Amino acid sequence: MNEVIGSHDLLLVTLDTLRYDVAAELAAAGETPTLRGLLPGGRWERRHTPGSFTYAAHTAMLAGFLPTPARPGPHPRLFAGRFPGSETTAAGTWTFDAADIPTGLAKVGYHTVCVGGVGFFNKLTPLGSALPSLFAESHWEPGFGVVDPDSLANQIDRVGEVMRRLPADRRVFLLLNVAALHQPNWFYLDGATRDHGDSRDSHAAALRHVDRQLGRLFALMRRPCFVIVCSDHGTAYGEDGHTGHRLGHEVVWTVPYGEFVLP
Repeated sequence: MNEVIGSHDLLLVTLDTLRYDVAAELAAAGETPTLRGLLPGGRWERRHTPGSFTYAAHTAMLAGFLPTPARPGPHPRLFAGRFPGSETTAAGTWTFDAADIPTGLAKVGYHTVCVGGVGFFNKLTPLGSALPSLFAESHWEPGFGVVDPDSLANQIDRVGEVMRRLPADRRVFLLLNVAALHQPNWFYLDGATRDHGDSRDSHAAALRHVDRQLGRLFALMRRPCFVIVCSDHGTAYGEDGHTGHRLGHEVVWTVPYGEFVLP
């Protein structure tokens, strides 16, 4: 990352609530061609999230604790706040003297932007303002949120506005929190109604919808651009009696992760 910082724009896309098993199945079946075409080997990496719900996971990730590979370590990190005794800060880790990545990147000349999705980014309350406040520029409106079926298209429109007015010589770090996977997602499944509710199938339908939109997002980004696409946590649809997240089930803790440089 020491070779990337300063020479590349940075894009972090968090596919809020996306389960690893669903993401891996759709990639293997060729049902998410945009992501499959960019992920190394066309596959998601299986990782463990640092938090079981949006606020906890994003707070950790924005401090440099991205999802950890789900295999024996050690696992050096891409980013790390400077502190004594860190066992995951290695020679290739970009270290910063700040409590969070946006502040650290701002200190080396990056313009930091957040386009939020779920309620922890809505800026309507002190809690909903905590994550956006880490960025120099942040955006949220109801059309970016979980109840709008066109939320991702609306978010990408806003990203386009941001990128068009960005000075050519200014590097950018952009966080896009995608709300479309989060419940409610029943409206992405053909023939479903509100009475059907959300399910693993509608979760998969939401991911197919997201994949169809992401090509437009990537086209808006300047080159070179280093991209991280991952989930912040999964969610349960009845497994072992569990529903939702903020709980310690395998489908919540296991998330898909990918990183690549846009071609």
